[in-house]
Amino acid sequence: MMIRLGEPRSLGVPAPEARLHFDTELQEIGGGPRRRLLMVDDEPAFELSFYCGTCPLLFRRLETATQKLSLESVQDRLAGALEDPDDGGVIEAFGALLPEGEYLPLLLDVEPRLVVPGRQGDYFSGEQVATWGINQFWGLPEYPHTPYYRTFETAVDADAHLYEFVVPMVPPTWNERERVEEYVGVSRSTSRSWDGERSPQRWRSPLWTCVSPPSAWQTTPPRTGA
Repeated sequence: MMIRLGEPRSLGVPAPEARLHFDTELQEIGGGPRRRLLMVDDEPAFELSFYCGTCPLLFRRLETATQKLSLESVQDRLAGALEDPDDGGVIEAFGALLPEGEYLPLLLDVEPRLVVPGRQGDYFSGEQVATWGINQFWGLPEYPHTPYYRTFETAVDADAHLYEFVVPMVPPTWNERERVEEYVGVSRSTSRSWDGERSPQRWRSPLWTCVSPPSAWQTTPPRTGA
């Protein structure tokens, strides 16, 4: 559920300085198919599906995805519920991780549900197989190589369905146990902010979507480390 919609704004740093950005491999003569990548500190972190409108969804964690994007400067502010996307400089802090662009900040109320690939509730072995079938080369469903969270989904029309996912940069098993226990204890009594990495029950999550260029970006919550 959307709590508040912010105003579009310019955020980010020059592309060479951004810790988080998207890239596409160059096509080599005689080589395999190129990949669309989420880069962290210039290392490939996730392989992503191409933004073609007719391609099955894919996010696949790669072996070089070892970096969290924790921001200690806003940890205390995220310990409580945000009333506005601009509270406590959260947007500016996370925006400094991104390449320059025009972004639309949102504040959402979400109930994330942790999913393990291949188990009950897994999109890739469930809804995706029902819609697209299995991967024709491997003869298996796609495998994201990471647990992830499912949040919101709804029918758009008779032939379309919207699914929303929150994908942590590193597995939840890498989270700091003391911090997780702290968040779980507080979440029993109040709504809290969520940056995509903690063990959640019900959270207010700051989110932004990039307005330009639309061909390169998808709606993406901030994903950091606990």
